[in-house]
Amino acid sequence: MDKRYLKRTILKREVKSRHLEETRAFQVYLPPDHDPDGEYPVLFLQDGDDYFNLGRLATQANRLILDGETRPFAAVAIPVDKEKRTSEYAPIGDRHLSYLRFFVDELLPAVETEFPIATAAGERVLGGSSLGGTVSLHLALQYPQQFQRVLSQSGAFLERTLEQIRQSDSLGYLEIYQTIGKSETAVPTHLGNLDLLARNREVHRALLEKEADVQYSEQEGNHTWGFWQKDLPFALKAFFGK
Repeated sequence: MDKRYLKRTILKREVKSRHLEETRAFQVYLPPDHDPDGEYPVLFLQDGDDYFNLGRLATQANRLILDGETRPFAAVAIPVDKEKRTSEYAPIGDRHLSYLRFFVDELLPAVETEFPIATAAGERVLGGSSLGGTVSLHLALQYPQQFQRVLSQSGAFLERTLEQIRQSDSLGYLEIYQTIGKSETAVPTHLGNLDLLARNREVHRALLEKEADVQYSEQEGNHTWGFWQKDLPFALKAFFGK
């Protein structure tokens, strides 16, 4: 592999959160040869350390940018304490609303104040796999002025998600890239075994009924990082492609 693809800029930061009552770490990937005074579109990733380590986000982003397949873009990786993940990411979790408020009130300003990223809603993408896709969609449903684009890989959507979509007015503002593996019919989770294939089909139909712009695909694959890593370049090109 070309060594240019492996060279990357990843900066570590922290933000003190009154909503979560703790200090949360995050990492920022900046594109090759970035302009400190530029304004780059940005991808915010739930389970961010996994996307960097297992999804190989930075290496894949460098390749796409340097090969001219996408515009230069930045990415913000937000790690999560696995013991708190369900309570923060699931809409039935007791820390869920606090996490949404942290994201909008504290994380977003911290990133935009320091780094060369665009601040328009149309230049922000929220992304995640499994419950990371769930919380990304709920952020966009809860804060449509701030978030209008969602990358969901094998979203672990719950009945509450469907209820919120159906209770929404038009979702014509929402653009979502939604993928699911054909083998994800009995995925073990903290909430029991879930048929995520069936649930993603339900969510897809509900989003279309509310006029969301959905790029939906069912692929050969299971609930694994091998599947998500392979799909990631297509997702990145869907949002940042030239």
